[in-house]
Amino acid sequence: MEHRKIHRAARLYAEEYRAGLMDRREFLSRATMLGVSASAAYGLIGVAMPTQARAEAQKGGTLRVNMETKAMKDPRLWDWTEYANFCRGWLDYLTLFNRDGSVTGSLVESWEANDDATQYTLNLRQGVKWNNGDDFGATDVLHNFERWADGNVEGNSMASRVEGLQDPDSKTLRDGAVEIVDDHTVRLNLSAPDISIMAALSDYPAAVVHHSYNGADPVAEPIGTGAYLPESYEVGVKGVLVRNPDHDYWREGGWLDRIEFLDLGTDQSALVASAESDEIDLTYRTDGDYVEVFDSIGWESSDVVTANTLAVRFNELAAPFDNKDVRKGIQLAVDNAVVLELGIGGLGLIGENHHVCPVHPEYAELPPMAFDPAKGAEMIAAAGHADTELELISVDTEWQKNTCDSVASQLRDAGINIKRTVLPGATFWNDWTKYPFSATEWGPRPLGIQIMALAYKSGAAWNESAFSNAEFDSLLEQGLAIADADARREIMAKMEKILQDEGVLIQAYWRSVFNHSNGKFANVDVHPFYQLDLHDIHLKA
Repeated sequence: MEHRKIHRAARLYAEEYRAGLMDRREFLSRATMLGVSASAAYGLIGVAMPTQARAEAQKGGTLRVNMETKAMKDPRLWDWTEYANFCRGWLDYLTLFNRDGSVTGSLVESWEANDDATQYTLNLRQGVKWNNGDDFGATDVLHNFERWADGNVEGNSMASRVEGLQDPDSKTLRDGAVEIVDDHTVRLNLSAPDISIMAALSDYPAAVVHHSYNGADPVAEPIGTGAYLPESYEVGVKGVLVRNPDHDYWREGGWLDRIEFLDLGTDQSALVASAESDEIDLTYRTDGDYVEVFDSIGWESSDVVTANTLAVRFNELAAPFDNKDVRKGIQLAVDNAVVLELGIGGLGLIGENHHVCPVHPEYAELPPMAFDPAKGAEMIAAAGHADTELELISVDTEWQKNTCDSVASQLRDAGINIKRTVLPGATFWNDWTKYPFSATEWGPRPLGIQIMALAYKSGAAWNESAFSNAEFDSLLEQGLAIADADARREIMAKMEKILQDEGVLIQAYWRSVFNHSNGKFANVDVHPFYQLDLHDIHLKA
C-alpha cells in the first residue's frame, strides 16, 4: 500500500511537470526521494533515461586529474569532497546523488517509506562482496548507522543527518532505531518524520565501511566493496589508485588500470600549464576566468547549474558579530550582484542571503533585498562599532579570494573599517568553523531543507555561524516532516526570512560549476558536488 501511494504522488508530480509547473530536475528530485526508481520516474514523464557509454567501454588506461590530497581521516569526519573522491575507489555509498537531481540506490537496491516518512525499509543489494572476501549485508549497514549516529564524536556531521535515529540523551543510536529484518533488509524507525534521510545517505561523509572499521586511516586498511585500491597517498603531493585484480566488482565498471590525483595547489594557472604540458587529462574543477582559458586551448568543457555557493558568514559567538545590527549593517552595504560579477565573472545566479537555491524544490522567492550602504554604516556606528576593525578571512583559492575582496571593497566604500586576510588552505581549514568573519564553500544538496539542517540548526556540527533560533528549529522540524515540496515551501519561506532578518550571512550567488578534459575519457562531466564517479570513467574507443 505504501509503495502504491508513493507512486500516486509521483504521477501527480508528473502531471505538474507536464503542465510546466516544475522543471525536470525538480520532478526527479521529488519522485526519487521516497523510493521511486529513476527509470520509473523518467518513464512517468515519457523521457528516455540517460545512459552512459557502456557499449564502448574498454579496460585499461591511466586517468590523471588534479585534486588536493588532504590529510586523511575517518569518513564520517570528512568535511570536503576531495577525501571522498579518492576513497570512492574502494568505498561505495548506500545511495547516489546524480547530476540530474535524482537520488538512486547503490548498495541499497531500492527502498520504501511509510506515509509520514518515519519508517524506511532498505532493500540491500545482494551478491556484493568486500574485497577481503566477506559478504556485504545488514550487519555492515547497522555498524555504519551506529557510527553515523554518534553525536559525541567531534566533527561528525553525519549525526545531524540521522538525528531521527538518535537517543536524545545519549546522542547515540537509539535502541530499535535500525532494525535488521534479514541479511539483506534493514528498517529505519525514525523518532520524527524526515524526508531527507535517503538523500543524506548519498552525502560524501556517508561512505560505507566494513563492520570491522574502527576509525583508523581508511587508506591504511582499505577494506571496501569498490574496484580499486590505493597504491599510495602523499598529503599535498599525489594519490594513486589501481584496479584490484583480485576483486570481482559487484556491478559493471572499474575500467581504468590506474587513477592518479595530482595535488597542484589552488592556483588555476598551474592547471593550465599542466594541461598544455600533457601532465593531466581532467581538471577536478575549473573556476572563474580560467573557464575561457581552457576553452581557448581546445579542452572539452562541461558545466552544470548548482546549489554550490560561498557562505560569507558571521560567527555570532564572536564580538562584534554577536550584535544583529552589525550583521545587518554589513549586509546592507553589500550588493550581491556586484559580488557575483567580480567574484566569479557572473557565472551563476544572484543569491538572497538565506542559502536556499532556486533549483531546490522547496525554494520560496522572497521580495528583493535592500542595498543601502549609508544606512548600513549608520547601523554599525549606532551599535558602537564605527571604528572597530573587522577582519574578513578567506582561503587563497582565487574565486573565493576574489569574492571576499569584492565584499571588503564595498564595505570600505561604505566607510566601514575592514581588513582582509587570505590564508593557504592547509592553515584555513584547521579552524574553519571558529573564525569570527570568514567564507566557506558549501556544496549542493538535493533539498534545501538538508542545507538548513546541516548549516543552521542549533548545535549542528557544521553550524559555523553559531546561529541558534528556537522558531527556526521548530520550522525545520516541521519541514523535515513534509514530503510534498509545495507544502514544504510555505515553511521554507519563513525559514529563509528568519535567516535574512537575523543577518546570518552574505550569500551572494549560486555558482555554475565547470571542469575540462582533453577528450580522451568518457563519463567525466562535472558533477554538482564535484563528485568523481570513478567506476564509470573509461577511455573512449
